[in-house]
Amino acid sequence: MPAKGKYFFNENEDCKITDPLYEKYRYTSQQHPLLLLLLFIAITFCITLIIIFFVMQPEPRHHLAFIITVFTALVIFAVMYLLVCIESLFRRWLKLFGILIWICFLTIGYMSVFGRGDIPSFYAWEQVPFILFIIFTVYTMLPFGMRDAVIISILSAVSHIVALSIAVTLYPEPGQQLITFQLLANAVIFLCGNLMGAFHKHRMQDASWDLYRYTLKCIQVRMKLKIEKRQQESLLLSILPAHISMGMKLAIIERLKETNDDRQMHDNNFHSLYVKRHQNVSILYADIVGFTRLASDCSPKELVVMLNELFGKFDQIAKENECMRIKILGDCYYCVSGLPVSLPVHARNCVKMGLDMCEAIKQVKEATGVDISMRVGIHSGNVLCGVIGLRKWQYDVWSHDVSLANRMESSGIPGRVHITEATLNHLGKAYEVEEGNGHLRDPYLKAMNIKTYLVIDPRSKQHTLNNHLPKTRVNDGLKMRASVRMTRYLESWGAARPFAHLNHRESVSSESSAPSGRQRKEIPLNSTGRQKTSDRNTSQKGRMEEDTYDEMMSTIEGLSSTKPWCSNSDDFCGFSLFFVESGLEKEYRTIPIPRLRSYFACASLTLLCIFVIQMFVMPKTAELGLSFGIVAVIIVLILCVCFADKCLKCCSEQWPPMRHLCAISDKVETMPLVRLPLAVITIGALLIIAIFNLPAEKNRSINATGSSDEVVTFVATERSATVDSTGSCIKDVTLPYYTYCCILGFIACSVFLRMSFELKVLLLSIAVTVYIIIFNTHQNSNAACTNDNSTTQRLFMKDPILMTDLYLALFYVTLILFSRQIEYCCRLDCLWKNKFKKEHEQFETMENVNRLLLENVLPAHVAAHFIGDKLNEDWYHQSYDCVCVMFASVPDFKVFYTECDVNKEGLECLRLLNEIIADFDELLLKPKFSGVEKIKTIGSTYMAAAGLSVAPGQENNQDQERQHAQIGIMVEYGIALMSKLDGINRHSFNNFRLRVGINHGPVIAGVIGARKPQYDIWGNTVNVASRMESTGELGKIQVTEETSKILQELGYSCECRGLINVKGKGELRTYFVCTDTAKSQGIGLN
Repeated sequence: MPAKGKYFFNENEDCKITDPLYEKYRYTSQQHPLLLLLLFIAITFCITLIIIFFVMQPEPRHHLAFIITVFTALVIFAVMYLLVCIESLFRRWLKLFGILIWICFLTIGYMSVFGRGDIPSFYAWEQVPFILFIIFTVYTMLPFGMRDAVIISILSAVSHIVALSIAVTLYPEPGQQLITFQLLANAVIFLCGNLMGAFHKHRMQDASWDLYRYTLKCIQVRMKLKIEKRQQESLLLSILPAHISMGMKLAIIERLKETNDDRQMHDNNFHSLYVKRHQNVSILYADIVGFTRLASDCSPKELVVMLNELFGKFDQIAKENECMRIKILGDCYYCVSGLPVSLPVHARNCVKMGLDMCEAIKQVKEATGVDISMRVGIHSGNVLCGVIGLRKWQYDVWSHDVSLANRMESSGIPGRVHITEATLNHLGKAYEVEEGNGHLRDPYLKAMNIKTYLVIDPRSKQHTLNNHLPKTRVNDGLKMRASVRMTRYLESWGAARPFAHLNHRESVSSESSAPSGRQRKEIPLNSTGRQKTSDRNTSQKGRMEEDTYDEMMSTIEGLSSTKPWCSNSDDFCGFSLFFVESGLEKEYRTIPIPRLRSYFACASLTLLCIFVIQMFVMPKTAELGLSFGIVAVIIVLILCVCFADKCLKCCSEQWPPMRHLCAISDKVETMPLVRLPLAVITIGALLIIAIFNLPAEKNRSINATGSSDEVVTFVATERSATVDSTGSCIKDVTLPYYTYCCILGFIACSVFLRMSFELKVLLLSIAVTVYIIIFNTHQNSNAACTNDNSTTQRLFMKDPILMTDLYLALFYVTLILFSRQIEYCCRLDCLWKNKFKKEHEQFETMENVNRLLLENVLPAHVAAHFIGDKLNEDWYHQSYDCVCVMFASVPDFKVFYTECDVNKEGLECLRLLNEIIADFDELLLKPKFSGVEKIKTIGSTYMAAAGLSVAPGQENNQDQERQHAQIGIMVEYGIALMSKLDGINRHSFNNFRLRVGINHGPVIAGVIGARKPQYDIWGNTVNVASRMESTGELGKIQVTEETSKILQELGYSCECRGLINVKGKGELRTYFVCTDTAKSQGIGLN
């Protein structure tokens, strides 16, 4: 299994922060909704100004420029709101539109300051909160980068300070000695706004980048999950037909969920049996005559390529003729027509396939000069089909009719299709036939009185006319070995490689195959073949990358179609954005907040700015110093708690109390019970200190009875007000700056980006309510000082009372909506991470299923060659110098197997065979037999080998002692099989006995077949081991003379049987292993 996180994107290589895909993602997930919010706020603000203008401005004609500007801005904002919805158009001019929005805001601000009345009046505090609003929105809501936002914000702040400095110089006001301090206070406000805006933007960019990375991870894992599912389905269908595979797939997934050992996973008395009965099918057996002699001259790669090309061609012919390949046994190929869906023309399909196979081999023979031919036997009847055992599944068929079809092949004639009378009856008059005389070549056919026929190929009459291959073709090839000529010619067929479909988009069913009517293109013997393989693989990889990109784009489009403000979501609940899933909501509330300490540092900076502002403008009283001193101590203590683990770690070892402080500091980012109280105290302190000294200032102003010179020290007068000797009619200039301090407190609250949205709404709602009450109460005490004659000509935007309420409401609404959008992004981040976690778990499960499936077809070291991230499509072939091969059969099972109603037409007999094979498979789970590899089962014969797990290239490095030990292990495995079968006999009241044959020597291993890849071993060693079993005796292990010598060296006792006649080998001296002696030595059964 890969390490966790293996499939994450590499941030430094796969995706850059300047990636256009990231820019589109950021626009869709962050800039687009924030622009909509800003335009909504701007439209609402303009409409509010227009309403207030016509309600409260008695003579609108004096301020036509202002109202025209606001109307124009309203139209521009409304048009841009529509353009934002047309994303493709808006995205092209994104920065230009952002600058246009900024210009509109700035124009409204300056028209509010310089809107002409009959009496021009300018004050240093005018429209400071609106410029602060512009600065904040430039950083947080307009689509500017950090550098552009800094330039535009500084330009906005400097232009306001310079413009008002010039205005108040040209039109001086009484009390001008305070103008300089007010301008300095404005500069501090703008500086604080810039710093907090930059902090917002930096953190929002980090959050957007983090969410983008996790989105990519989630998409990538989802894509890999789809690929794994497709691979799993293709792999399973390459092993088993669909009608059986689904039940076995569910069984595998259940296996993965179980915590017990595989040997204990079955609680019932029987293993699951995946076998079904099918009637009216035709079975075809085909054998390549002369191939054994040819294979003995092949290199490992040549043998694997040759078999794969031959059987790949046969698979293609089977697909064209609606036949299902069952299994490959050496050079024997057998298939069935009429599975899994019954076909009325099953016999015709099999006969047509047999003729096509003979024709294909005939073309090979003519093109290469190699003496090979195809022998085909066909019979029609009923079969039991399915899978038995627990390991190395191979789809197989069983019945008396299957055995008869096998007999028809072995008794057939090379180059001809040999059929029974039952098949002929299903053919009707589709083909001409002649007497087969099979009974003369097979005693079983004679005993059963089976009449056979040979099918006449309609193409045979035209064969001489179509045979125009040039003689030079074969003559040129005769200079090469027969195996080389065969390999090079067969490569021209271009059969798919094993498991190639696992790495491609196409499924198994979509393999390319030439139409039956198209003539095969002749390719010279020296052709390299596979010339288009690299191009095909490159195009496949390109399509896979396109699919991944398309999936990412569709996800981004899905985000753009999600409207968190007005649409219902399957994941969120209404305005509160609570997760529908309670478990996910709890997880979100408790997740750590990275870099949370920076929130408190930014809040402390806001406190410093508020203190400097009030020191510039407010009276320097003891109450002011004392109140800020108390709040400063609270903030410093909170900072100590936040940064104790960073700053006081060295002192914690000497002072035990510091250890507790550091322990609490470690939990600030991870524990809500720690961070929430600290955040509430910090925000509450800032909101309170921003206005704390206003009531005291109010009392001091009302009680002031000194001279005008004393009063003017800390107040400023308006041009419309007359300053008398008692100072009783003086407008308080400190009020706007208290408002600005309150707005800075609001912004400091929004700095806590990932804190609870409900908490921020609660704190801001309480604060804005209290502020409006206090400010309006304070202004009512000075209402009598207003000169009605002057206010009729003065623009309402210069009224401190109205502007305080308006800007408090503006910042309150803006920050609430902004905080909700940030909350939505944070919750989306949590949702993606949760989905990513679940999909990653599903992906790991799928990978485990794939691994189990593949290892049920191939040995583990061979499976690694075909599956994983590496698109390895090389042929797998390996030669071994010393492999021990074993064949173990239950010959009595053929007598035991009957087909009648009592045993469900043989199904119950197969259930017992399934138990036998499954118990044999379970023995392989024992550590001592870990080196034994099951190859396959052939009927009631079990084939296994030891010594195949050596890594390629390392087989020659094994010492002789270890190679010989593999032979001893295989004997022990044979003895264990006998003991296991004895146990089955006791429970089933049978008397089955095992017949075992063992041989060792060099073998060739490889994987062949594209539609149903199969691992197999070939060579003389395998053939002799098979003969050792077939010529052996029940209850005994027969070995060759060479193997017996090694066993005797290992301490086993062997009894010479003598010379026996072995088909194809002549007379061989063989030995029986004395199993009782081995048991008495106590070797390896426990």
